[in-house]
Amino acid sequence: MLYAGVMSATLPPFPTPQEPFDQPQLLEVGSTLDEPCLRADAARNRARLLEAATRLIAEHGVAGVTMEAVATAAGVGKGTVFRRFGDRTGLLMALLDHSERTLQADFIGGPPPLGPGAPPVDRLRALGVAVLYRSAEQLDLQLAAQAEPTRRHSHPSTRALHMHTTVLLRQILPDADCDLLAHTLMGYLDPALIHHLTRQCGMPLERLEAGWNDLVSRVTGTDAPR
Repeated sequence: MLYAGVMSATLPPFPTPQEPFDQPQLLEVGSTLDEPCLRADAARNRARLLEAATRLIAEHGVAGVTMEAVATAAGVGKGTVFRRFGDRTGLLMALLDHSERTLQADFIGGPPPLGPGAPPVDRLRALGVAVLYRSAEQLDLQLAAQAEPTRRHSHPSTRALHMHTTVLLRQILPDADCDLLAHTLMGYLDPALIHHLTRQCGMPLERLEAGWNDLVSRVTGTDAPR
């Protein structure tokens, strides 16, 4: 089961979330260097640079994506790439931006069990499975784009995922320290750990999926899915 098969192909409208009224506002994902509203020519240049970077990944892998290579492939100066994305990490994060937005749209307003309408523990299980398969499909890119350790947990996409996990846990375990518990659960879905388990230890994704469901059941005190 691939991530693309459990998520909507297009971004749905963002309905009013069916969560408790005290739920914090979910954060916007994407590069912090993005302006709120790009001029038409700037938006075209940004799209052309991202298209060039995508071609380089397809042809040479993530290692082939350098600021100079992207500039050459897009037919612009290297300074243009730096002004648009700041550095190589900013460029790679921009490539992940659409996937991050799609994931957030799905858990806010997509169909259950990932979206509203299912019991919170089912939504939590579905969230982990979606993140797991998505990370496996984009593992090299995610590892290359990962912020340095002191900024990793403060990135908007990471904070949005953590916040949503915390909200679900509060519905299941209202007396627990759900903020810290969410960090613990998200550690299971860390791209570096997924890389180690799948590529270095040879574990199939099905085993990691079963492990996630078992972890959620043990943490929440609920029965494992059948």
